[in-house]
Formats: sequence, C-alpha cells, structure tokens
Amino acid sequence: MDFFLREDGRKGAVVSRRRHLPRTVSALIVSTLFVVLFNAGSAAQEHAHHHGMQLDTVGMVMNENTDQLPRGCPRLSGEHEITVRAGKEFARPGTMFAYDRSEWSFEPCTKLTVTLINTDSVRHQWMLHGLPRYIYPQGMFTLEVAGKGQRTSTFILPPGDKTYLVHCDVPQHMEKGMKAQLKAGAGDGDLPSIPGVTGPRLQDPYALAWNGWTHGAGVLFGIVGVLFVGRKLHLFA
Repeated sequence: MDFFLREDGRKGAVVSRRRHLPRTVSALIVSTLFVVLFNAGSAAQEHAHHHGMQLDTVGMVMNENTDQLPRGCPRLSGEHEITVRAGKEFARPGTMFAYDRSEWSFEPCTKLTVTLINTDSVRHQWMLHGLPRYIYPQGMFTLEVAGKGQRTSTFILPPGDKTYLVHCDVPQHMEKGMKAQLKAGAGDGDLPSIPGVTGPRLQDPYALAWNGWTHGAGVLFGIVGVLFVGRKLHLFA
C-alpha cells in the first residue's frame, strides 16, 4: 500500500484501483447476462406471437383465428360451438385414450369455437391439420389442456369439401386411440383408423391361416395337453 502526507502532516493511504477491478468485472458480467436473458425472453415472446401461440399454465392455443376469412369464403356460412371431452374414460376396447366423439360435420367457411375439456391428469390436444398456411402456420389449429381443465378457442374453416384429421399430438396418444375426423361439407372420404368410424389402414398380417397342417398341429397339441394334465391329476393308471 502506498502512503502520502496530508496537509496536516498525518500519513494517509492510497487505495489501489486494482482492488476495485474484480467488482467492476463482476458488475459487467451480471449486466451482460441480464441483457442476454432479456433479449432471449423477448425473442421467445416474438416467436410465440409470430406463430399465434397463447401459452400459460392451463394449456396452449395455436393459430386462433376469429375474423380472417380464408380465400374463397365470401362470408361466413355460420357460427357453431362444440365441446370436446378427452380422456381415458372415453376409450374403446383396444385403445387407451379417446375423444367423446370421433366425427364432426360442418359447412365450409364455418366459424367454429371449440372447448376442449381434459378429464385426465395428463395433457391432451385437439389438433386439426390441413388448414391454409397463409392463415394457419404449419397448416394447423391446436388446443391443449395440461391436465384436468378446459380451454376454448376459435378458427374458421376454409371453402371446399374436405375431411380433416383431428388428433392428439402428445407422443403415442393418437396411436392409443385419440384420433377423429372433421368433415367440411360432404368431405372427401373417410380417414383410416378412426375409432368407431373406419377400420385400420393395414390389416393385421399375423392372422392364422387354418389348413391341414395347422389343424393337425392343433389336434396334436391338444392331445399332448390332455395327457400331460391327466398324468398330473393321476387320471390315467
């Protein structure tokens, strides 16, 4: 430490600036991190807004549209509201999850308000594909409820007869039964593997073809099984 003589003759100390350098560096690092995190948060908000996403603790809405008419719709053909319940209690035999309905029908250019009620403790979605991308990024409208609860949102169907896929995009939920279809107008056919509406796209390739060999093998195994059980129960001397 350096010293100097004050005007009153007493000795004073000169504090080196190097002692303040670490504090300055720390302050700069903290400020930089704050700016980076703030910009990252702003970018995330801009990204969500750009894709029409509304996200909170209840769930999520993507690509809501309450007023923009799709091209080819001179006006709304009508306004409808539906309530969709989703959960394991609606599952059919062979499935784990399902909606309470597998099919809906509306006129093209309908303004449709959907309320999704989730009766499970895991998250479920009502996602509709095939919409025009100039209004709906990625061609979809999505409702999601994270656990028991409900969420409501609105979109407008485009013109033309078409069948739209509706499903839950949570991994494995569609494969386990949460799949449906929505027909605009007359639709353009049924989709495969819609529970309660259509059969699978591909039939089970493992069906047993009964012929002379399989019949003979069945009889043989049956005799062997009877003899084995009989000996265990001492039915035969």
